[in-house]
Amino acid sequence: MASSDEYKRQIMQDLAGGDPETLPDASSNDDYQNFDDFAQRSSRTERHQLFSQSLSPDRVPASQMEPELQKAIAQIKPNQRDDVAKEFLSHLKKRGLYVRALESQLSLSTHNPKRMSADDVSKLAGFTYHNHPDVFHEVLADQPALVKFLSNPLIGAAFGAIAAKWLGGRK
Repeated sequence: MASSDEYKRQIMQDLAGGDPETLPDASSNDDYQNFDDFAQRSSRTERHQLFSQSLSPDRVPASQMEPELQKAIAQIKPNQRDDVAKEFLSHLKKRGLYVRALESQLSLSTHNPKRMSADDVSKLAGFTYHNHPDVFHEVLADQPALVKFLSNPLIGAAFGAIAAKWLGGRK
C-alpha cells in the first residue's frame, strides 16, 4: 500500500487533472453552484452513492474521520444535530442495536436524541462510521448538512467529485 503522502499526492493529481473516474455519475449534467446547492438539488441516491464511494473506513481511516466528525457536529445547528442523532439511532435500532445499550457502550450522556450534546452525537457518528459504514452513508444522504463542515484534506480530496461537478460546465 502506498504511503499517506503518496496517496495524498495521487488524489491531488487526479483532482488537478479532472480524473473522470472520481465522478460517481459522469453522465449527469448537473452543475451545482456550491455544496448547499448540491445538498438541495441532488437526489438522495446521488448523495448516497457519492458518500459511499468517498467516505469509507478503507479510504478515510476512523482515526482521521472521528476528529473531523467532532468538529463538524459542533458546527451544525442544534435542531440539525438532533435530526442527525435521531437518524443514527433509528437506523442502528433497525439493525437490532438497543439505544440504551449504545448509551452505555459509548458513554453517552443520554439516549434521547433531543438531549444529546455535540460530543454524544460525535461518539455515535464515529461508532457508526467505524462499525456500520452503510448506515453512516444512509444518514449522510438524508442529512447532508453535516458533510459541508468536514475539513480534513483527505476528506476534502474525497469530495473532489462534487467540486468537479460544480465546476464542470464552467470554462
